[in-house]
Amino acid sequence: MSSSLRSRIAIPIIFYLSIVMIITGVATTLYLNHLYLDSTYKNLLSNAKILASLLADPNTQVTAEDIKHWSDSLGERITLIDRSGIVIQDSHKDPFQMDNHLNRPEIQQAIKEGIGFAQRHSQTLGIEMVYVAIPIQSNQGQIIGYLRIALPLQQLRNEQKSLIGTLIASLVVVIAITMLLVIHTARHATRPLEEITRSIAKLSSAGFTSDWKPKLSPAEHSIEIDHLIEAFDYLTEQIHAQIQALEQERNKISAVLQEMTDGVLIIDREGVIQLANPAVAKMLNLSDQNFIGKTISQVLSHPQFVESWQRTRDSKETQTSLIEIQPKKLYIQCMTAPLETIAQGTILMLLQNLTRQRYLETVRRDFISNISHELRTPLASLKALTETLQEGALDDPPAAHKFLMQIEKEVDSLSHMVSELLELSRIESGQVPLRLKPFSPYEILQKAVDRLGIQADRAGLKVVIDCDPNTPQVLADPSRLEQVVGNLFHNAIKFTPAGGQITLSAKPQNGNVLFCVADSGIGIPPEDLPRIFERFYKTDRARASGGTGLGLAIAKHVVEAHGGYIWAESIESQGSKFFFVIPQA
Repeated sequence: MSSSLRSRIAIPIIFYLSIVMIITGVATTLYLNHLYLDSTYKNLLSNAKILASLLADPNTQVTAEDIKHWSDSLGERITLIDRSGIVIQDSHKDPFQMDNHLNRPEIQQAIKEGIGFAQRHSQTLGIEMVYVAIPIQSNQGQIIGYLRIALPLQQLRNEQKSLIGTLIASLVVVIAITMLLVIHTARHATRPLEEITRSIAKLSSAGFTSDWKPKLSPAEHSIEIDHLIEAFDYLTEQIHAQIQALEQERNKISAVLQEMTDGVLIIDREGVIQLANPAVAKMLNLSDQNFIGKTISQVLSHPQFVESWQRTRDSKETQTSLIEIQPKKLYIQCMTAPLETIAQGTILMLLQNLTRQRYLETVRRDFISNISHELRTPLASLKALTETLQEGALDDPPAAHKFLMQIEKEVDSLSHMVSELLELSRIESGQVPLRLKPFSPYEILQKAVDRLGIQADRAGLKVVIDCDPNTPQVLADPSRLEQVVGNLFHNAIKFTPAGGQITLSAKPQNGNVLFCVADSGIGIPPEDLPRIFERFYKTDRARASGGTGLGLAIAKHVVEAHGGYIWAESIESQGSKFFFVIPQA
């Protein structure tokens, strides 16, 4: 919060003076308290030694009246304690009502060092006391007990309060006088500056484009102030022009950075981020988008980002690296370049998300590998069969017939694969028109069971339809939707061991109908689950079961052509669930 120049002059002086006086007062109080305690300890020790010498004489018989008389004469509390800590006599309390005093600090110190001192709260009297204890020795030098003399500290506390009151009163008077003198001096010194400040404030409120100029009387102010106003007016015009130019450039840069899909960061020599566009947080899935003022290690936790920045900072050369971030499976190309024209050690970091490109490369590579695998097996079989026929099997009619039937089977498999590829291509390109009409989800599920139920029975599987016949109708092409359910149902039959169960269900959900084909089969490995809808993609266990690997890809595109979406959930060895959503009619 801002304050006037007058206050900035007066307040620190008053504050520092007050601190000095407070420190002086506290130091004085502590010093006097030390002197008083030291004097008190010496008087108590002197009295204790005199009384101890009297008590050490075996001919001296000390009674409770003697202890009381000595206490009244000295104005001190006197306590006699035997070697075991039991109180024998006390001038202020019945000794039979007092605890064992052997563990009192002053007694313990007297046992160890010959003299014990303590300043503490008395458990017996309930007030703060100063204690001195010394051992009582017989003529043979044996300790026969302990003498303790104590004095209340109330008098010291009263003197301290009086001293503190005097110091506070003096401090208030000095501060008041100092405040008046400092304010009076500061008012005369700052009056011209206050007038100039008021004039500049009017100019600022009027804006840099205003023609208003401060008017100060030359008779009241010096020529230096007039020159100051002229310089300020010129400076105002220059600042206004520069602000407009900078604002235009800033808007251009901000618009470019906001729309860029690549992440941009500018980092200073200490690793503190000076600028960052929103693409950085979006690319790395960061919840906090306020990077300014944070270090690169706080924002980009992967060590390769920091290493790339450090290499560029140290070598002053552009660095490019490909960074893989797990478990998010992100592939980020990080390019760092020095920006010495802005400031020494400043680094530009450009982040490009190559995850999609990497994914497409993997899909393309796997597609080529998978289709090669699918074609190689039937082609190799055809090659072997034709060679066998050429080598003489044609002369054996039964064998020739068997080989020709196998060739026909392999050709049919290739033809089926080509047909599915062509159909998938037509669906993807939109060349297959959908004949949409309202249709019952229950009938779709029932037709799939009618068509494949016998196959499920042969496999020893139980099939359940969990669908209300009155479920709202969907707007769909019935034949295409039956194809989707049939593909999912057929896969469930293939991958569910005998004795398992397959459940086909449909129910309304938020203006759509949710279909589900669930089985209790072998399940799908977690690493394969995201890719099962790719064409020709198969898990290792699925390859042994035959099929082209196109069924799920066709199902996916048919569902999406209806304006829905499809997904799968699975736990390995515990079965799979395939869901797809179709809009209601």
